[in-house]
Amino acid sequence: MTVPDPQASDPQAPRPRVLGPRALGRALLARQHLLARTDRAPAEVIHHLVGLQAQAVPQPPYLGLLSRLDGFTPDGLSTLLEQRAAVRIALQRGTIHLVTAQDCLTLRPLLQPVLDQALRTTYGRRLAGLDPTELAAEARTLVEQEPRTFQQLGTLLAATRPDRDPAALAQAARCLLPLVQVPPRGLWGRSGPAAHTTAEAWLGRPLDPAPPPAGADTPGGSGGSDGPDRPDGLDGLVLRYLAAFGPASAADLRKWSGLGGLGPVLRRLAPQLLTFRDEQDRVLYDLPGAPRPDPDVPAPVRLVAPFDNLLLSHADRSRVLPEQYKDRVMTRNGLVLGTLLVDGLVAGTWRYEGPEAGVVVEPFVRLARADRAAAEAEAERVLAFAGAGGRVRIEAVGEAVGEA
Repeated sequence: MTVPDPQASDPQAPRPRVLGPRALGRALLARQHLLARTDRAPAEVIHHLVGLQAQAVPQPPYLGLLSRLDGFTPDGLSTLLEQRAAVRIALQRGTIHLVTAQDCLTLRPLLQPVLDQALRTTYGRRLAGLDPTELAAEARTLVEQEPRTFQQLGTLLAATRPDRDPAALAQAARCLLPLVQVPPRGLWGRSGPAAHTTAEAWLGRPLDPAPPPAGADTPGGSGGSDGPDRPDGLDGLVLRYLAAFGPASAADLRKWSGLGGLGPVLRRLAPQLLTFRDEQDRVLYDLPGAPRPDPDVPAPVRLVAPFDNLLLSHADRSRVLPEQYKDRVMTRNGLVLGTLLVDGLVAGTWRYEGPEAGVVVEPFVRLARADRAAAEAEAERVLAFAGAGGRVRIEAVGEAVGEA
């Protein structure tokens, strides 16, 4: 996607200010509540962050909120799930996100093209010739009768389609319908199998806006354009992304959402946005009132959750993740490890191993004394949150950075 240069209409306009990685990192951390924790309600923070990546269960969303919130306890999120004020559903990038109930209803239609593309790419051949409207209707009836796992759903759908792969049928239903995972899935200390029903049945409300018929062409897909019924929703999606992750480029927006064809949205919004450039001369967009701290503002040591969107929402992750550490954090089998932030940058990984083993921190460089103490305090905070006895272990590494 090509986004017009803000100077094109006025060659005499001042060149946009250049923001280096450190300035971009501080802006991101401020908006993510990782420069300073907040006492806002969990639901407010989930809404502000446009959801929490929740592919793994149950730890990542809980640990993601713990790193950002003062006074957060497991019940603060489990209660939202049990009361249907928050749900787990496939959204950005086609991955499971934990979002508020209202965001589930408004975001899922906007991100339908992402699911459509995933279905065509991964299961297209196995589903060739299948009527998506008919499949979606049958799957809806089955999961609204009672929540079903994908194995159960695929088996039932294959009973009337014996020549089809049950797993492909279940995944088609996942992409065609707004399927939410119901508790106890995702509850801290309990969890359970991933059983699904529709968002409409679970929340008792329709999607807003209502999606087009299953299998219909939708705007916002790869190379697509906005339709007349979608601009307001996509505008809002872009503005919310910038509020939580900006300043950012068009490529960053696509990496976060999985949506292509957002050029018309950015062009429409450009008059109300600020523009910057990064050190590679790429155009960055931002909200006028969003925080952009001084690059030298101190950034506290933090333990960032596994699969945290802090690391998954930019085409250029260098504002928080040095390139030399990318493969140590994002594994070949698709895992995104919990990370140790020091001075605003990833400087190691960490994991919570349960109430007996405790927390293990693996720095990539030897930590200064103050940073090591801060990492230990953050790890102890995780243990207190989990109600675990365990211990904190910080692995030894080589050369020191900073004053010891």
